[in-house]
Amino acid sequence: MKFLLFFVFLTIAQALVHVPLIRRKSLRKTLQEHGGLREGLSPQHDLYSKYVPEDEVAMGEPLLNYMDNEYFGQISIGSPPQEFFVVFDTGSANLWVPSASCSSTACSNHNKFNPHLSSTFQSTHETVSISYGTGSMMGLLVYDTVQVGSIVTRKQGLILSETESIFLYYSHFDGILGLGYPSLSVSGTMPVFDNMWSEGLIPQDIFSVYLSRGNGSMVVFGGIDDSLYTGGLHWVPVTHERFWQISIDSISLGDQVFACEDGCQAIIDTGTSVIAGHTEAVRGIQEAIGAKADIYGLYHVTCSDISSLPDVIITINGMKYPVPPTAYISQFSGSCTSGFQVTSGPWILGDIFIREYFVAFDRSRNRVGFAEAVRS
Repeated sequence: MKFLLFFVFLTIAQALVHVPLIRRKSLRKTLQEHGGLREGLSPQHDLYSKYVPEDEVAMGEPLLNYMDNEYFGQISIGSPPQEFFVVFDTGSANLWVPSASCSSTACSNHNKFNPHLSSTFQSTHETVSISYGTGSMMGLLVYDTVQVGSIVTRKQGLILSETESIFLYYSHFDGILGLGYPSLSVSGTMPVFDNMWSEGLIPQDIFSVYLSRGNGSMVVFGGIDDSLYTGGLHWVPVTHERFWQISIDSISLGDQVFACEDGCQAIIDTGTSVIAGHTEAVRGIQEAIGAKADIYGLYHVTCSDISSLPDVIITINGMKYPVPPTAYISQFSGSCTSGFQVTSGPWILGDIFIREYFVAFDRSRNRVGFAEAVRS
């Protein structure tokens, strides 16, 4: 079971108090108003061409950045194609989008797949459910054509959700495309990335992720774009081929170690917006940065104190990776919220960490590479 912590946790805490449950403006309309739909995802767009390697052997998929908390790109499913916005999630392994027959409120404001409009659709009678740390869905396993950028996989297994928890109503994406190992797939179907490789659609069994605070975020399938990072990549072996799980040496603030003094395990998870860890260690970090809990369990700091807070140092395979307070404190509507949360499993290094460090995911050698991300 994947522990998924989207920023929507904060949004829900605010929305349940301040906003009645009404149909909000569609994602498509919102992105059109901000110039982020189609233009931002077109191969002819400057953001796309800037980050695609010149030899064009690898394929760059642009990601839209919603408030530095959700990153999602456009894919299409079926023949003719039906378009969806999905999170490219290294912490899960299934692709799912809402079904046209989904009756949940969470589906009401998202794009939904209509199987009757696709000539390549193949149904099954298998029901699949997925539970995340902050939501769940249940649906039907089906097969159809899936296109990511210029890459088209045939007979791709995916799930069409029939029911979704209300949490997903507040997401600004339609579904999730998992990039974890096949052993993580709840339905036993081959993940999209594995099909890309097995069908010879990408030149290398590797993908890489660049998350920006502004425009220009990208997933590169089939290679690494060295224009997205500075210095060299430092490689770390995967310790458990299910999640993209690695060993951490320690987590410290200044000279004081707050977690993993004797080493621990961590998951590199693009589908989680925060850094999550064990209760006692996270509590110690919150106290050290002066964060206080509100009635919803969210921790806040005084905004004027951010510049004086220490870096959080995550040491991996002997290399120190500083995470500054400007990265782990989120500022929104005059409130400054800590980006550390609690999980009972391995530590999770989510988008807070990945915005600072470009990450390459190498399936051919079962390793993860880190380098300092280019600042946008």
